[in-house]
Amino acid sequence: MTQPLASTGPGLSRRQLLGRAAAGAALLTPLNWLAPGQDVGTLSKARPEPTDAFDAGVATAWFDELLSLIRQTPGYSPPVASRAVAYTAVALYEAVVAGMPDHASMAGLVNGLPPLPGAGRNGAYHWPSAANAALAEMARQLFPAAPASRKAAVDALESSFLATAPRGIRERSIDHGRAVARAVFSWSMSDGGHEGYLRNFPTDYAPPAGPGLWVPTPPGYLRALQPYWGANRTFLTGSPVGDPGPPVPYSTDPASRCFAEAHEVYTTVNELTAEQTAIARFWSDDPGVTPTPPGHSVSILSQVLRQQDASLAAAAEAYARLGIAVADAFVACWRIKYSYNLLRPITYIRDVVDPAWGNPLPLTTPPFPEYTSGHSVQSAAAAAVMTAQFGDVAFVDHSHDARGLPARGFASFEAAAAEAASSRLYGGIHFRAAIDRGLAQGRQIGERVAALALAAMRGLGSSGR
Repeated sequence: MTQPLASTGPGLSRRQLLGRAAAGAALLTPLNWLAPGQDVGTLSKARPEPTDAFDAGVATAWFDELLSLIRQTPGYSPPVASRAVAYTAVALYEAVVAGMPDHASMAGLVNGLPPLPGAGRNGAYHWPSAANAALAEMARQLFPAAPASRKAAVDALESSFLATAPRGIRERSIDHGRAVARAVFSWSMSDGGHEGYLRNFPTDYAPPAGPGLWVPTPPGYLRALQPYWGANRTFLTGSPVGDPGPPVPYSTDPASRCFAEAHEVYTTVNELTAEQTAIARFWSDDPGVTPTPPGHSVSILSQVLRQQDASLAAAAEAYARLGIAVADAFVACWRIKYSYNLLRPITYIRDVVDPAWGNPLPLTTPPFPEYTSGHSVQSAAAAAVMTAQFGDVAFVDHSHDARGLPARGFASFEAAAAEAASSRLYGGIHFRAAIDRGLAQGRQIGERVAALALAAMRGLGSSGR
């Protein structure tokens, strides 16, 4: 159970509490979230602790569960997963923002978000309970096709965070969290991506044909993944974000830049070092096996929040900015992909360089156009918002420990994003231009998300500890 930061309970450290909360253990929460001198008999006048008085345990535990839902629920391709992350994160933020006096709702700041149910002025709220209710509601709304085992896990996790706060405050907080989540979900239904997990490969889309244009690459899917995703509503308002310009012009001339980029992929993959091979596998983040690239970004954020013993307020803001960044990154990237419909390196190499070429790594070329690199765009967008939130933080990425892949250390979020981007060259998936311009495209998106005026005071001084 999420504890106020001021009291971690007898015999337990904050770190132990975070670990137990993430595991779904049912811990008792003392009533010291009421203002000093208050008791259960003064509920009508109770002044609750602010959101930043509580640790991030309820948030990190739910985002761990979100990654399991993405991995195990059919149809959660990277674009669909990024959308689920964003709306879940917005619901968390809006459920607890009333307890963050120097922060404001996102209504009016992001595209089409109407005023949301606010916490009433009369009566106290327990913000971890509000967060728990909102996150549980979003999990059920966004993952109706989840397997029975995951639905049971959602129920168990929600139960594990039911606070022992006085009944009236607990119920008021739960009702508030659920009302916010339902309003956020209702808003989500009009963005163009609703139930996208049911239509990853629409049969009415026929890719354009011609020299240099994308064609499916067996043995993967033979249809295009989410060809209309680029038309979805973004969270950022204003003109389209993240425009990298056109790709390198297609040419089969050995003196052309196009040929040079293809030849770089060809020689790099043929001469991979052990380290490059490890990087390609670590960042592959294949759907169904992992929670996809946006899930990897969430995993990094959760690790850093735990590393820094962050507050619930800091976590709510960080997840919201990250979610918006990766969701808009996929919309912007997919808009570019299906505007230019550039062929994949494996197609060019087999057509022009070496008809017998085969990628020695067990990586499947994804079923959508090449330019720009989705890994690059979303990783750079995530890095920009996390850098703005936390600064240059060194961390060790344990995202794939359970799969037996060695953890990797980074000096900063941008260093991790750069490696994620380069991994697609090592994997034979992308040309250099898609990687480099994808990083620039994502950085532009992330910087705009980081600039959203959620708080009068930026940084950990306002929402952290």
